[in-house]
Amino acid sequence: MSLPPYTKIHIQTSVGVKLEKAWAYYTEAKHITQWNFASPDWCCPSASNPLEVGESFNWRMEAKDGSVGFDFEGKYTELVYLKKIAYVLADLREVHITFTPSAKGTSVAIDFDAENENPLALQKSGWQSILDQYKSYAEAP
Repeated sequence: MSLPPYTKIHIQTSVGVKLEKAWAYYTEAKHITQWNFASPDWCCPSASNPLEVGESFNWRMEAKDGSVGFDFEGKYTELVYLKKIAYVLADLREVHITFTPSAKGTSVAIDFDAENENPLALQKSGWQSILDQYKSYAEAP
């Protein structure tokens, strides 16, 4: 069985923190629960994130009013400490994340396979909103 060809979507941000902090805030469950949502009316009440190739992660995302929620889950396929994370989602789409130190902090770039149910612009803006929440959390005093 062959998979359908997926459109690739690219998002990125520059985080005004050193690489080590950027990595920790992106990968540690206690931090993921603080930023993994696209808008203030959503939350991430739990996150399981065993950061090892072959291990599965699960980040719960829910509307704060309890009306809807879902598990964002996948399995790690590649990890290069402080540089790269790759995983495959439960629906077999691939995600690649790179961390690059810069003069102003750390650049975080995400390339992911789009799903076939929602418009590309909506998917890109949703993932970018979550990445923007990550940036705000990581840069907070």
